[in-house]
Amino acid sequence: MKLSVTLSGVGFLFGGDLRAVVEMARAADDLGIDQLVVPDHVVMGPHTEHYPYGRFPLPADEPWPEPLTLLAAVAATTHRMRLGTGILIAPLRPPLLLAKTAATLDALCAGRLDLGVGVGWQREEFVAGVAPFEERWRSLDEGLRACRALWGSDPSAVTWRGVETRELRAFPKPVQAGGVPLWFGVAATERQARRMAELGEGWMPMDGDPKEIAAGLETIRPALVAAGRDPDAFGVRAHAPLVMGDDRRPDLEATLRGLPALAEAGATVASFALAAFCRSPDEIRPFLERLGREASA
Repeated sequence: MKLSVTLSGVGFLFGGDLRAVVEMARAADDLGIDQLVVPDHVVMGPHTEHYPYGRFPLPADEPWPEPLTLLAAVAATTHRMRLGTGILIAPLRPPLLLAKTAATLDALCAGRLDLGVGVGWQREEFVAGVAPFEERWRSLDEGLRACRALWGSDPSAVTWRGVETRELRAFPKPVQAGGVPLWFGVAATERQARRMAELGEGWMPMDGDPKEIAAGLETIRPALVAAGRDPDAFGVRAHAPLVMGDDRRPDLEATLRGLPALAEAGATVASFALAAFCRSPDEIRPFLERLGREASA
């Protein structure tokens, strides 16, 4: 199983200094971490009570660096680990620009990009966005299909909001054959399974419970088979289920002991949120070193 670190706690761990984040990424690459993932919020609205996964874990003034921009800097200082988003709120970005930006980043990092996408949960982020909040799923599908077309052979045709444009050419192309892999941060419903079977290379469940992951894959795999896809080639990046210690903090060693059950359920990548295990900057290096040893074991 591959091990991934999700960037979180930028405010209290790095003081908002994004250059320190890049240095952390370089250390993670050197220490054997398999992937660094950057989440996304373009703006934060006042209604965090609408967060669908419980209490929103970070303050309103938490820095949220633009993921593809930050990963471009990380690409210049790393050599082996994969670079991901989780999730990038794709409908907030014009699809032609998203395709160009992701292809350029994939070229810069020599084919190490995984584009984790979704539609987010905040209506406020869509107020001045590319598409209305109510049309976010349609915008996601059309936008990602446009990316796939532009990453393929030229000339290509793109349909966006009911208008088709032909004879388009877009360079550079992604380094990875078939384009940048798309991973979906969605619930495992039948409709989402069909979406992933058409466009995706992986699933990012919000729930790290092995039983829930196994149940979700029971829905996703038939859709992959129906689309002529190999279910064994489909990736699952899941949160490592946290085990709390007596000090009411996540116990990293106990959490690591739960990884075999996660793999048995079908996960191919275990994700660890940086801020869940590190409360101060001096805890980051030991955390990365321990995960690096686990990744290379």
